[in-house]
Amino acid sequence: MPATVTFDPLGVHCIFSDGSEYRRRLRVRRPVELPGLARTLLEGATDLVHPHGQVDSAGGFDLYLTAVRGFTDWLVEFGFSGGASDLTRALLARYWRQGVRSSQESALRAMLRCADDQDQILAPDVRAFVDGRLFNTGERYGSHQPYSEAEWARLIRTCRDEVDGAFRAFCAARDHASSADGPGASLRERTAHHWLVLHDGPDPLVTEMADRGSFPFRQRYGGGLRAVLDPLIPTLDVIIAYQLLFGAYTGIVPDGIADLGLDDIEWAGDEKILLSYVKGRTAAESLALSRQATRLLEQWIEHSAVARRFAPEELRDKLWVRFTPGGTRSGERWLAKPATRLSICAWVERRQAVDEDGRPTQMTGDDGRPLFLHRHRIRTTHDALKDRSHWRGSRRSTLDPNRSPGVEGDHYLTNTTPAQREAAEDIIAQAQEDLVRRALPPLVLATAEMADLVENYPEHMKRLGLDDNALAQLLSGERDVFTAACGDQLSGLHGPKGKPCPARPWVCLLCPLALFAPRHLPNLLRLRAFFSRQWQQMTTAEFIPVFGPYAHRLDEILTPDRYFPEHALRAATAEVTDSDGELPLRPEEHTI
Repeated sequence: MPATVTFDPLGVHCIFSDGSEYRRRLRVRRPVELPGLARTLLEGATDLVHPHGQVDSAGGFDLYLTAVRGFTDWLVEFGFSGGASDLTRALLARYWRQGVRSSQESALRAMLRCADDQDQILAPDVRAFVDGRLFNTGERYGSHQPYSEAEWARLIRTCRDEVDGAFRAFCAARDHASSADGPGASLRERTAHHWLVLHDGPDPLVTEMADRGSFPFRQRYGGGLRAVLDPLIPTLDVIIAYQLLFGAYTGIVPDGIADLGLDDIEWAGDEKILLSYVKGRTAAESLALSRQATRLLEQWIEHSAVARRFAPEELRDKLWVRFTPGGTRSGERWLAKPATRLSICAWVERRQAVDEDGRPTQMTGDDGRPLFLHRHRIRTTHDALKDRSHWRGSRRSTLDPNRSPGVEGDHYLTNTTPAQREAAEDIIAQAQEDLVRRALPPLVLATAEMADLVENYPEHMKRLGLDDNALAQLLSGERDVFTAACGDQLSGLHGPKGKPCPARPWVCLLCPLALFAPRHLPNLLRLRAFFSRQWQQMTTAEFIPVFGPYAHRLDEILTPDRYFPEHALRAATAEVTDSDGELPLRPEEHTI
């Protein structure tokens, strides 16, 4: 079994899918309350561990232990001393209604449900209650607010100045060290420092400082350890600036940026990078980087080249490898972990500045306080500031495919600029106008007499605004397209205004500028045969969105004796051979 309950002391033992082992006692400093009930709940929790359930980490199982402790503590205070079979609906409702966190309520329900599946310990009404909806659904997260344009500009400018300044210092130090033959006579010169770091790496210097002490080290090198290392070994502050700037240029989520490796970078040509990244909870994704992001990534790879050369073998393929002279609590000096929240807050605090007029110039918000740096807001702002003036295909292709459209809209796309809102409103208005046009009845003329057209369709004549000469052209066939006569091919209903209409032949069926006359019957019947062939090779779900509205309108026009007499339809049918060659089709539109 991947998870079992231990009895002395009461706790759990789990082995997760990655091979890690997890042992945890339910209580450490005081005895277990209600051990019988607690044991039953833990047995239910063990049934939720992978592969039987979705719990596959120590952090995931800690939630269930917390839920057991909270529930048993409350029951003891309430005066309950029974087991799981003694639980009632009223008791559970009273506990959950007091404001338990939704995650703990869900965990407790899951443990009770699994325990009942094993031993049928709950009464039927209690089991139905446990299977019901949550009392505490938790707070709904609001949408991420994008940074204002001024805040965004200060963020980009601060990061850009930092990475560019550090990179210039790196290039100068590398060039000086490369041109020298050795450290020289005096180790107090900067060129000597650079030569030692470039050829021996940072570890010997750190060891020397630890052995000699800070004061002798400064006497020998004329500066502290950081002053010797920083030009060639990027500091954590520089890495934070690179990561923030990279997120602003690409819109990749923070966990995707933090876990990048060199093998995730694939060159597509000389100046284009296809970047693969993995979000912490989903599958692999990829993104073609912009020129700006590509140049920044190239700069970082060059900037970190010296540090990467001396890093441990297992970290050299990590993108954000860094050196920490002081080391971590476990003694690690080489790391590839993301910066902590405290490190980022301290980075922001150190970059507060105002100009002579008191206006913020660096990492300061519009309210005058340190800018609250939320890296998911960086992605939101990146999406909000995208130029949407040109169509780029499906919008979903540039968003996270592992989120639903609702989640993407609520968290990332709700907040738009005024220009984007105006563009969206224009699209909505055009769609509404299109629906109104589709609801208009077809303009069908059973004869070729202008008097009948003007008398029977006065509202259409008013809408088209045609003079006598244009009406004569419409009736004579001078303005014919494949399936109808067009009132104005340069109107721009389905393409740019002033240019010939690019619509496919069946689009004319729902166009308010189309006039159908008896001379169009053969082509209309050819179009009906084409729809029939498409129906045979497409599923219903495929056919209806593409051809459904047009097929419905065509059936309406060709209903016998509604617009055209039945003998006219029979005569036109004789001219149809039921082949694709009769229609002006593109290669991809041909039937099999």
